[in-house]
Amino acid sequence: MSYYHLAVLVDKQAEKYGDKIALKYRDYDTARWIPVSWNQFSKINNVAASALVTLGVKEEENIGIFSQNMPECFYTEYAAFANRAVSVPLYATCSGAQVQYIINDAEIRFLFVGEQLQYDTAFSTFSYCHTLERLIIFDRKVKKDPRDVTSMYFDEFLAMGEGLPHKEVVAERTSRATEDDLANILYTSGTTGEPKGVMLHHSCYIEAFRIHDIRLTTMNDTDVSMNFLPLTHVFEKAWCHLCIFKGVQICINLKPMDIQMTIKEIRPTLMCNVPRFWEKVYAGVQEKINETKGIKKALMLDAIKVGRIHNVEYLRVGKTPPLHIQLKYKFYEKTVYQLLKKTVGIENGKFFPAAGAAIPDDIYEFVRSVGIQMIAGYGLTESTATVSCAWGDHFQIGSVGKLMPDVQVKIGENNEILLKGKTITKGYYKKPVATAAAIDKDGWFHTGDAGYFKDGDLYLTDRLKDLFKTSNGKYIAPQALETKLVIDRYIDQIAVIADQRKFVSALIIPTYGFVEEYAKTKSIAYTDMADLLQKPEIIELFRNRIETLQQQFMHYEQIKRFTLLPQPFSMERGELTNTLKLKRSVIAENYKEVIDKMYEG
Repeated sequence: MSYYHLAVLVDKQAEKYGDKIALKYRDYDTARWIPVSWNQFSKINNVAASALVTLGVKEEENIGIFSQNMPECFYTEYAAFANRAVSVPLYATCSGAQVQYIINDAEIRFLFVGEQLQYDTAFSTFSYCHTLERLIIFDRKVKKDPRDVTSMYFDEFLAMGEGLPHKEVVAERTSRATEDDLANILYTSGTTGEPKGVMLHHSCYIEAFRIHDIRLTTMNDTDVSMNFLPLTHVFEKAWCHLCIFKGVQICINLKPMDIQMTIKEIRPTLMCNVPRFWEKVYAGVQEKINETKGIKKALMLDAIKVGRIHNVEYLRVGKTPPLHIQLKYKFYEKTVYQLLKKTVGIENGKFFPAAGAAIPDDIYEFVRSVGIQMIAGYGLTESTATVSCAWGDHFQIGSVGKLMPDVQVKIGENNEILLKGKTITKGYYKKPVATAAAIDKDGWFHTGDAGYFKDGDLYLTDRLKDLFKTSNGKYIAPQALETKLVIDRYIDQIAVIADQRKFVSALIIPTYGFVEEYAKTKSIAYTDMADLLQKPEIIELFRNRIETLQQQFMHYEQIKRFTLLPQPFSMERGELTNTLKLKRSVIAENYKEVIDKMYEG
């Protein structure tokens, strides 16, 4: 197997696959999926690469891509690689302040933007960005500001490269490309402090191709992958590069909120995602079971029970299920499980990697019970995604699988997970102090995650930086509680509070629709959501559900008081990162009065 440099990868695949479909994207005007062949992909990349030279892009220069998922993101990134330039992606939801910081930190001259939101945000920061020269706009529907005299549309940009006027320059640059070249600077979401630019070199991706080739043995060029997570996220970025390396067709989901529609239109064989996706599938099934009665309900419950026995109690540990269980499982495979998968849009599914947050045990067991090959894994931006993952039928509930080939891990002080290997970052962009703090003198990267090994599987316990210490000196891991409670159908978001407090409390964002339904069945009168969430019957509903779910935790770890909030945490108020992780310090500040009230008396 040849592991090509990303500067030539698409051209090499075009030689191999020609007019076979490489990418697809949805035209929202016609509701049609537009195919892009490998030949077209390669041609557009080459035109864009020549256009970058016309713009004046130099080798090793940083180019910004501020967009939601679009095919133009791929064209721009691979054109940059061909020029030995560096791609710096920005989350489509970045605020003006975040955009300004990244542009100035990475000294970006040319910023590619997606739709109106990204254009407006970028243009508003223009005068505060000392290096920024020009915006290149992907979407032709974007209306430019009347004061804007420098921006151009992507088709105008491509016109600068038509006929490949700088073919020789690009070819010469590509010929000098090495594995030691910087490929991406991926800015972390910044749950604490300012964002840090994680440097990922081409060597990181090439090694990732090699080790995934060894582990993901069934992935091949007949597969179709739904690109759902933001291409800014290392999980999706590394996954899409892997798909291109493997010749997998990538279907680009433009709008995250549309995934339930687009996944049914594509019905992919592969899709990397986060546990929240499966939590919603689980909640939907539980809701369906609750609504169903009689023999149909009994059948659904039995199907889940049989699946658990077959897949979790037997196959998972290498045992052969009893014959009657095998027969029932085959029946349910063709009926209940197939209907469930078809309803979600994954009946063609081969396997689905999931990472980015802890997977609740109940969710993992359920998904595996109904025959969905969700692959639990663990990784970071700094490790080019995957450090470990489960594979096949042999998985352990609660673990994040076995180490990827040739990724070195050791457990350090305070059970911290330390990493070494070719996929691990060489450091943070222009931040030598942060780099020295993260990578010790022996070359071990300190993840900040605590964990342990058992029978060759890696288990995560908590995020060391997120550990709370109560005023009584007890340590609390908030994520463990949050992961357990968020599987409840009535809880949408939860933030555990405990740091320097005498007991554990929580801010809870209810699933408003379910609360309203409950109020209707109980004939609870209310004026608005804020009023409803103050009703004693609703508070008692949540208290009982929380008490049931947290029984496994020590008494001092359990939530004693909670507040139901009438509006969700948001990125606009700085309470969530671009990857929807809680910014605990901001939440603590924004809800200080609410929190303090829980500790009165």
